[in-house]
Amino acid sequence: MNDHELYMRRAIALAANVPDLPFGALIVDGDSGIILSEGWNKTSVNPTWHGEIDAINGLSSSGVGIEGKRLVLYTTAEPCPMCQAAALWSGIETVVFGTSIRSLQRLGWRQIDILAQEVVRRSPAWNCKLIGGVLERDCDALFQKADLPLLNGTTSRERIWVSAWPAVSWHSKQSSNSSAGTEGEADAEV
Repeated sequence: MNDHELYMRRAIALAANVPDLPFGALIVDGDSGIILSEGWNKTSVNPTWHGEIDAINGLSSSGVGIEGKRLVLYTTAEPCPMCQAAALWSGIETVVFGTSIRSLQRLGWRQIDILAQEVVRRSPAWNCKLIGGVLERDCDALFQKADLPLLNGTTSRERIWVSAWPAVSWHSKQSSNSSAGTEGEADAEV
């Protein structure tokens, strides 16, 4: 097992704190290998409190000096644009993730359709290396098992239960406008 896999296993363990929103993250000193901060999704408290944001906030409030440290963020899923931008502002030089945004979208998770690489590409004042697909199958499994929140306020488990009703049909939204919804999101028609 390489170091990336070791730290990703820790991110997976952190994701168990919120199994239906399994976004676990940690920040490591890339030189010493010391874990500096850990976090997981807390969007039930604040919608911007993603796992990466929790880890970054934890590092910021810890009092640990980060000047001169080579910071590495490990996260179970590719950072959304907000989290990737926060990583850049925080001086994180490397981001390692398991599941990609594209995989999350295929599984029906709502995602802003801007990849982490696009955020990095459009941020020329920063250098940040992205490494994706580390323990991808293990991370994908977290998101496949989760009780997926859907746009219509139900969850994937509720959708399966309700879809057994003959009066309800499920369909996928198909939209060329990414802000209108992600392909594969389900809404009920009664």
